[in-house]
Amino acid sequence: MTDKRPPRTASVPQGRTRRLLHFGRAVGELAAGAAAEGLSRLARGQLPKPSAMMLTPANARRLANRLSRLRGAAMKFGQLMSMDGHGVLPPEFAELLGTLRDRAHVMPASQLAEVLEQEYGVGWHRRFRQFSFEPIAAASIGQVHRATTHDGRVLALKIQYPGVRESIDSDVANLALLAKTPGLVPAGLDPAPLFERVRRVLHQETDYVAEARALEEYRERLGDDELFVVPEVDAEHSTGRILATSFQPGDTIDHLAAPGVPQAHRDRVAEALCHLVVREIFELRLVQTDPNFANYLYDPATRRVALLDFGATQAVSLQRVEHLRALGRAMRDQDAEAMTRAARRAGFIAEGDPPEQARGVVQLILTIGEPLAHDRPFDFAGSDLFKRSFDAGREQFFGDGFSHAPPPDLVFLQRKMVGVFMLCTRLKARVNLARLFGAQL
Repeated sequence: MTDKRPPRTASVPQGRTRRLLHFGRAVGELAAGAAAEGLSRLARGQLPKPSAMMLTPANARRLANRLSRLRGAAMKFGQLMSMDGHGVLPPEFAELLGTLRDRAHVMPASQLAEVLEQEYGVGWHRRFRQFSFEPIAAASIGQVHRATTHDGRVLALKIQYPGVRESIDSDVANLALLAKTPGLVPAGLDPAPLFERVRRVLHQETDYVAEARALEEYRERLGDDELFVVPEVDAEHSTGRILATSFQPGDTIDHLAAPGVPQAHRDRVAEALCHLVVREIFELRLVQTDPNFANYLYDPATRRVALLDFGATQAVSLQRVEHLRALGRAMRDQDAEAMTRAARRAGFIAEGDPPEQARGVVQLILTIGEPLAHDRPFDFAGSDLFKRSFDAGREQFFGDGFSHAPPPDLVFLQRKMVGVFMLCTRLKARVNLARLFGAQL
């Protein structure tokens, strides 16, 4: 990690009442910020919309800070807003919420020690030759610490925040109240499916025993790889709320976007990430569905990428693989009739959907699939494809575009692909997507 800023320390609020108090403060801070922005604009002779007053950089900083203190479902919601809100939220707002992806407030040493004692017992420190109280990462579910065992193994300990698992359902209910703050959620957008999605994801991600199984299964299916490495689970030091794995050095992968990194190197890594998505879906049939940039660590010494965080790993059925192949072939051929059939089988179009709505869904998917129709490198930085796709999707979702959401498993797979493509855009990469996906179609 190269982020040398001192960590922001705050105890994790526990209990429904204390967490509700923080949500109430968030509402008050956002309302005060919006009022100040409104007065400022009125003084300049402007008549601002509620969303323009609410979705400001100053309010994004306030919201990110409050969600970072809460962690858990609240912080996961902010992460999803920053990634899934592209094209809906103002860029500055989404970017500032993006700080939640890999830099939460951290537990004070006293609270951390309490958790370690609860999980390992009194005298827990005797387990290790060395334990660093300064976390190397802090996210929505827990924070990661480096430790060295007496036999010399270097471990990464993902330590779950106290009370996070128990507060998931109440946090989601509180988020629903927060979303009613005027101007925070775009008009016409029903946030209920997003909240339910956050709730399900959090319950899955707080089950560290299940995550350890998923990590080992993924590691076995991936096998030896030239570029990617998956950490090993250390069962001896893992518990229900601590996941111990082999330590993987490196920086978050978006550091490759820094000036001076050769284009060919960025293209190589981006192509490998896209190829990995193809392999996950069509060969491994096991997808790590959280594309948070912090879940990819690039080690310049070995030029390899460590894959982290398997809490949201999802298996892909053979039937779903065939659905996706059919969708991919229709994208490649830009065939509207074939796409209509494939979209119905996959669940993007339901029986009884109005013909106009079905045509809109088909056209949106065909637009997204344009890179598959041309056997040449796709320029992520220079293309307006994603802007056009987001604009079209927003118009349909905010209008009368969709009467139902896609099947949940497709939502997670879509999130993975969008996240990887966003990373490719950050790297200003050029990748031949037609060749990568075409081999599986």
